[in-house]
Amino acid sequence: MATVWRLAPGGGAALAGCRRPGRAGPGRRGSMSCDQAESVIKKIIREIGQECAAQGQTVSETLVAFLVKAVVLDPRNDFSVDQILTKKEVQNLTQLCVTRLLDTTNPSLSTIKMQVYFDMNYANRAELLSEQHRVLEGRLAPVVRDITDSCPRVQEEVENVYRKIVSYVLLRSGLGSPTDIEVVREVTAALQSVFPQTEMITFISLSKKNKEQQLKNLAMLVTGIRLYNKECRKGGSSIDDLPAILNEAIPSATRAVDESLNTCHKLAHQYTALLESMQEDQHRYTQLSSFKLKEALFNVRQYEAFLCILLSDAITSAQEVEKMNVQFVATVEQLKNTVQNKVSIDTKEVFPLFVALSNLWTSFQDQILLLSFLTDMTNNLQQFSEIQSQLFPEEVLTSLLEGVTVKSDEERIRETMGTRVNVSDFKNQEWLFPETTDNFDQLLIQYHGFCAHAIGVRGLTLPGNPAIGILKHKERCYVFSCKEAAYIFAQDPDKFIQLNIEKAKEHAELIQLLELRHQFEYFAPYAQARNADKCLKPTTKCDSSTQTDTHILPPTIVTSYEWNEWELRRKAIKLANLRRKLTRAMQTDLSHMRRENSTQVYLPKDVSTQTKRDNSSNVPRPQIFLEGLQGGSSPTTHMVKVDLTRAVAET
Repeated sequence: MATVWRLAPGGGAALAGCRRPGRAGPGRRGSMSCDQAESVIKKIIREIGQECAAQGQTVSETLVAFLVKAVVLDPRNDFSVDQILTKKEVQNLTQLCVTRLLDTTNPSLSTIKMQVYFDMNYANRAELLSEQHRVLEGRLAPVVRDITDSCPRVQEEVENVYRKIVSYVLLRSGLGSPTDIEVVREVTAALQSVFPQTEMITFISLSKKNKEQQLKNLAMLVTGIRLYNKECRKGGSSIDDLPAILNEAIPSATRAVDESLNTCHKLAHQYTALLESMQEDQHRYTQLSSFKLKEALFNVRQYEAFLCILLSDAITSAQEVEKMNVQFVATVEQLKNTVQNKVSIDTKEVFPLFVALSNLWTSFQDQILLLSFLTDMTNNLQQFSEIQSQLFPEEVLTSLLEGVTVKSDEERIRETMGTRVNVSDFKNQEWLFPETTDNFDQLLIQYHGFCAHAIGVRGLTLPGNPAIGILKHKERCYVFSCKEAAYIFAQDPDKFIQLNIEKAKEHAELIQLLELRHQFEYFAPYAQARNADKCLKPTTKCDSSTQTDTHILPPTIVTSYEWNEWELRRKAIKLANLRRKLTRAMQTDLSHMRRENSTQVYLPKDVSTQTKRDNSSNVPRPQIFLEGLQGGSSPTTHMVKVDLTRAVAET
């Protein structure tokens, strides 16, 4: 149950679980609702933050809330999570929190700040890249919306949309500046080779979803073409050589983390040796009791744990970059062999290769982002360990270590490699060993792999040696620094587990360092509490698969089956009614002998036909002359007719 505050009579508050509203019984006090309790919590946290700010120390609400719970949890402060806190006790709690927040010389506060910072800022690789891609999509959303919602009517508007597509492709690839004219020309030329402006009509007719998908495909193709041209030295002068940058930056970042980690190891070994000397010599205890060595040791161990996480991420990045370099070179060579100065190439051959180049380059960009994140985290975590040099300058630490034997974690483990727990000495305990347990190295060890006995009894974080034997108690695994510690712990595990819990209450930074979230669910930060249930059972797993036939027997489904009795009743009535029905038909005079007709009309065409022919024959031309028509000297007219027409045979 989550821990909340509730008011006490007279303005006090208490830590308790939220209760349902109801009538208080005899001897019981009423409780607040969750909303009221939350408002009281915020008020107390706000007051603490304001008081710290008034004294020149700015603190976050997350840090204040973490510290309030730590102060209440510490048994030395005499607060109880099950009892009502009076107003005076709330004031006392506030003052204690302010005092601890203003004590900048306390390594415990630096450790808590480190834990809060890491919890609020660190994200695993998948979450970080997912968030980055989401941010990129959000930035490109206005450009995409402007392109997909546009409906150009004239040629000028079509050209404007095409220019927007060029801008989108350039922004999505991240290869060059949109204000560089040479880069814009290069992107435009690459885009025109796969998406000429004449295809804008087809693009405009697509649905919004299809437009968005095609924009992404075009961006990948253009990016692949530009990268190929860069490798062929035909362009891409503005594109950074990301593989070369990563090959240089990752080893540098890894060395920086390694150096910090070595410093942590050295300090942890020295602080452990000093604490052991304090427990063995009363004079040394009096001499070193004021140096807060335990708090300093916990601070170094927590810094070491965080650096190990960052180093693991850096190593993973180095391995992935090495694989991507090989794939990138192979893809470019395959493209060169496919193209080979050909005039025309099948798009099915080259487009997948261009897309593969684009995806690989996106992975390179992701690795740059991850490397920048790891570098920032490493640099920012360093500020929380600076208190070590303030409390223990090199000359002071050297003088304290005179006559003290300092052992490294590796040396301690080597000293106990020959010892092992005798299983026959324990009847009711289960011990795990490498030769008897599958996936022995993958078991989830409690307390971050530190000795389960040394934490609560001696207040030390000694490395556990699994070779001695891993004790499995209540589905949880524990390791020990020596055989004697294992035997003592195994006699009464619950007792020592409770001692470890009490030690974590005194030093709240141990809750996260020792991974005690299952013991303090209400105390863990939200990001850790969300995943707390994943760390409870250290079960071993392996990949397996099975194959079954989909349909062994032929289907026996009766399609006419009905389970609904009302449907069966309806069908029965229908069949009964059909028996008494008769279908009749009649023909009227108007519709008699009618049927649907259709005709086919063909368009006219120019056609000429010959119906006659011209012919001629040659006949004689009539030539007839008349003489004496005009008269003469005699009163009577005498006409003479002379026919000079030629005969037909003569023609």
